[in-house]
Amino acid sequence: MNQRNASAPSAVIMAAGKGTRMGSDLPKVMHPVCGRPMVHWVVDACLEAGASPVVLIVGHGADVVREGFRNYAPPRGASSTRGASASSGAPQIEFVIQDPQLGTGHAVDQARPLLAAGRLGRETLVLGGDGPLIRTATLNELLTAHRSKRAAATLATSVIPDPGGYGRVLRRADGALDRIVEERDATPEIRALREVNPSYYCFDTAALFDALTRVTNTNAAREYYITDVFTLLGKDGKLVAVVDAVPPEDVLSINTPAQLAEVDGLLRARLARSAGASANASAGAGASSPTGAAPFTAARTEARP
Repeated sequence: MNQRNASAPSAVIMAAGKGTRMGSDLPKVMHPVCGRPMVHWVVDACLEAGASPVVLIVGHGADVVREGFRNYAPPRGASSTRGASASSGAPQIEFVIQDPQLGTGHAVDQARPLLAAGRLGRETLVLGGDGPLIRTATLNELLTAHRSKRAAATLATSVIPDPGGYGRVLRRADGALDRIVEERDATPEIRALREVNPSYYCFDTAALFDALTRVTNTNAAREYYITDVFTLLGKDGKLVAVVDAVPPEDVLSINTPAQLAEVDGLLRARLARSAGASANASAGAGASSPTGAAPFTAARTEARP
């Protein structure tokens, strides 16, 4: 077994959903965006941010998702020592089954055996697999904020015109995070809020898995929400940090064919801009990755089929 880089963060990507609204038997995260499974773009960003291992939580069509990574080519530079196995230099991608599927908190908890085996880092990024517009710079910003504040958990938020489908972020009077409320659990007053949770998180790994043992499913969906971890850590007196708001145009995930087409168009435009910038760059400057530029997009909080 390869030995992980001790300084690298881990990443857990939630990729178990069927995506019923996609109207296809193909696992949602395997639908193509710009010619590649959408989850490949998320893995790219994690590897470029130095994550190792990158753990995919799979369920529906697990074998299809695994097969989709047989010929996966990591982005240039992702096999650097930051996010690679210390022995081989190869990025570490692992798969863990979630069966049954009982919510996002339950999904992340399936990586617990890796924690027990000492194969996770001190920090863990948690992302959805249906947000291929994720950028490496966003993950770097998230990690930087998490480390500089010495936080137990850090999340990014965005204020958007149409918050439908997203968990709402509630703040205390001093501006600190109070809690995150999923839309189906929200009152009309909470639904009127426009600050949302795009589901990009960074946790102290030990604190994350301790809190997951205390998450309950007393909510409308009867599921275990990863977002409840923030509330639990706050009650423990641990610091929960919030990074700067995300531009509204960058908050888009994929739950329908129409959203798939929209994201495909946005990413194609980004790739074209990146190619143009590369063509104009001075010799030896190198091309910037399409996942490496500034703000980010994210998967919808607790997205449902």
